[in-house]
Amino acid sequence: MRTPAPLLCALSLALRATVTATAGACKDLISQNKIVRVGQPFAWNCTYFPLTYGDVHVTWYRASSGTPLPRNISKRIHQEHTWMLILPLTDRDSGMYQCVITHSRSCHIIHVNLTVKKIYPCVGSRNRSLNFLYDYDQILHLGNSESLNCHMHFPDSCRVQSIRWYKDCEEIPSEQQKFIPWETKLFVHNVSAEDGGKYTCTARLVHPGNPGKRYVLVQSIRVDILESGRPGGKIPKIIYPRNNSIEVRPGSTLIVDCNITDTKENTNLRCWTVNNTMVDNYYSDSKRVQEGIETNISFQDHIFYTVNITFREVKMEDYGLPFICHAGVSAAYIMLRLPAPDVQAYLIGVFVALTVVVTLVLVIYSSFKVDIVLWYRSAFHSKETKEDGKLYDAYVLYPRPEEGSPCHRMDRLVLKLLPEVLERQCGYKLFILGRDGFPGQAVASVIDENVRLCRRLIFVLDPEPGSSSAALLQSLSEEQIAVYSALIRDGMEVILIELETVADYGALPQSIQYIRQKHGAVRWREDAMAQSPSAKTRFWKEVRYRMPPRRYPPASQSQSQRYTPSTCAAGKWQPTAGSLTH
Repeated sequence: MRTPAPLLCALSLALRATVTATAGACKDLISQNKIVRVGQPFAWNCTYFPLTYGDVHVTWYRASSGTPLPRNISKRIHQEHTWMLILPLTDRDSGMYQCVITHSRSCHIIHVNLTVKKIYPCVGSRNRSLNFLYDYDQILHLGNSESLNCHMHFPDSCRVQSIRWYKDCEEIPSEQQKFIPWETKLFVHNVSAEDGGKYTCTARLVHPGNPGKRYVLVQSIRVDILESGRPGGKIPKIIYPRNNSIEVRPGSTLIVDCNITDTKENTNLRCWTVNNTMVDNYYSDSKRVQEGIETNISFQDHIFYTVNITFREVKMEDYGLPFICHAGVSAAYIMLRLPAPDVQAYLIGVFVALTVVVTLVLVIYSSFKVDIVLWYRSAFHSKETKEDGKLYDAYVLYPRPEEGSPCHRMDRLVLKLLPEVLERQCGYKLFILGRDGFPGQAVASVIDENVRLCRRLIFVLDPEPGSSSAALLQSLSEEQIAVYSALIRDGMEVILIELETVADYGALPQSIQYIRQKHGAVRWREDAMAQSPSAKTRFWKEVRYRMPPRRYPPASQSQSQRYTPSTCAAGKWQPTAGSLTH
């Protein structure tokens, strides 16, 4: 009973609608027909460059059922990654199969029309001319050395073993030098007219879904011989690589595809070499770099081939070597190169490190500035002294109490402690009015002459209410006029010593406010009076830091006694014979 044509058409449309509903609105890419032998394994990889590269989802359907193929590898018909596998073929497997390629923004369908026939291969058949099936047509060129390819493409999980080649149904002996089998290829040296005819390759396949079973693979090739000068197929075109380099880090895993377009009648050898040696042979010991299985997609006027090499681990010895992809007379190479150093990250790291170092140095310097400067002066002082015309290191200006007044703490600091530490212990030379100078000299002349001979001005300030400092600061005596003239005229640096904390600087004269703002101040604490004077205490370090570098060795005991003739005995001020009077 024949099924009416309209019913068949309706059934076909319904099945197509089922697949479309499953995969979404998809576009048809290509439709291919395939005739295969019953009883042998079959695999078809759903690849369509560049649609199947990147983040895509591939699903196989049998059009008659409209349901996806199972992904259980133990099933006879199943999907494995992008492959459809049928292990083995039966006469019921004929029909339409569809591969749906879905992307985030697109959907495409590849149609494969599979026809399974009971065709007896040449090998093992008593009648060698019985219904012989050619799977491929290939061409060899007279006088050249070329190769035939046994297209046995299966997933990586499958193992193809025991490949054998036959010519005109007779097995080619392995000891022949004209025909050399290598993996899935048969090299033919110095092609002659007798080399045309029927070729058959056979192999055994092992699949992990049924590891105890061996499937037999058979492919037949019809070979025609053309003269070398006769126009045959076009020269194959290598799309990638393009004699370029690839940036890769040592220890990385890398896969490089060689993409080739070639005419259908060409039988060019497609392989990878390095140092004029097949990649698999060059790395035969370590197997670290291997050539992959060649895949192809057949179009109307050409075939798109892909053969890759896999670097399981890139090592330094791989850099700089040209890895060449061959396709007949065409060749192109890639070279591995080390990644360029990340200069930006390096510069940022250096900048951050320098910033941290500079910040740390500034913090340390600000915290220990005084100690660092004093240590440097002590460790690297120069023995040669440049003359600057100065006789004294500092002029000491302080409010002197009147005769008969009680001995003041300022007297102890100025007349006892300053000479003891700065002159005796540190070797400085001070001019203290009232202690130094000659009798009979006018005070204004002494001040004017000696201020010019000093490198610093030590100003002792006692902000205690009712102290003599108030009268000194508010008076316009000749001493004050001479001192301030020296500051303005000579730019002398001032060391301001405060005996107590100043509560309100706004009550002080503008000149004192200006001196403190420009030069700062060193505060003398009352509790330090009870301690033995030592140049290593914090107060005296601050004073020494503001003093000029020492220009001569410390004075002897006799010299220090000479510059400390004034005493504070019995609570009274007693000037010596060398003191000046108003």
